[in-house]
Amino acid sequence: MYAIIQIGTHQYKVAKGDHISIQKVDAPEGSQIEFTDVLCLSKDGQVTLSPKSSKVVGTISSQTRGDKIRVYKKKRRKGYEKTIGHRQYYSTVEINSIEG
Repeated sequence: MYAIIQIGTHQYKVAKGDHISIQKVDAPEGSQIEFTDVLCLSKDGQVTLSPKSSKVVGTISSQTRGDKIRVYKKKRRKGYEKTIGHRQYYSTVEINSIEG
């Protein structure tokens, strides 16, 4: 059994016991989180598109940050150089159950 859920603008294929890394959710570690925007649900070989009253329940296992990304800009012959760094915040969610 698996489901395809949408979180923000990203879509994830999840099954029970999976760990997914999503954009940061403002909730403490160990708290329950429900995803109600289920796009597709597969149960016993039957695929249902946009199922009604289905949800995915997970637990936030950690709040982390990704690798540092360096952005470098330069305009030739103008003396312009700029370096910017960025680290994205992530929440790791363990999928507990798929209901639907």
